[in-house]
Amino acid sequence: MQLVNKTCSEYVEVLASKESVPGGGSASALAGAIGMALGTMVGSLTVGKKKYADVEAEIKDIMAKAGDIQKELLHLVDLDAVNFEPLSKVYGIPKDDPNRVSIMEEALRTACSVPMDIMRVCARAIELQKTFADKGSVLAISDAGVGVVVCKAALQGASLNVFINSQAMTDKKYASSLEAEADALLNKYCPMADEIFDSVAKRLR
Repeated sequence: MQLVNKTCSEYVEVLASKESVPGGGSASALAGAIGMALGTMVGSLTVGKKKYADVEAEIKDIMAKAGDIQKELLHLVDLDAVNFEPLSKVYGIPKDDPNRVSIMEEALRTACSVPMDIMRVCARAIELQKTFADKGSVLAISDAGVGVVVCKAALQGASLNVFINSQAMTDKKYASSLEAEADALLNKYCPMADEIFDSVAKRLR
């Protein structure tokens, strides 16, 4: 599946269709990549400017990290769709099939794996956005604010794709471990994103 090679219009069109993939996980990954790209843009408008010479090395360092995050998230756009497909097919297995439960459980774990990765990567993205917002060019500070809001949305969106699958698992211990990690990421990084956004908003008004 090559969703990332589609045009924006093509991606939105298939997202809006009755096809089971792409869905919320893939869309969250794309949102995260866009959010991180906005942070990187702030960096691009900062380096090479005399006014920011004292932070240029640091900005370049986090731009490199941001570039890796963008690539990871774009990879997850497609991988989420690939990993969800087995689950979409499980529902077609007759309920009296003795293997249905075990097949369903494995498909649920697979479907949860990419949204969890999206959450982990978006957490890293939010951390980088703080530096872009605090030390990047004031001419692009609004973009850092937009970037962190979008990354937060991606984090939250991915969490829902974890929870909708984890709650259907029969292995409640495994499901609880996933949910605990997801909750920990939400509890730490949503407030962090809000603080970054608020700091940007205060500087603009």
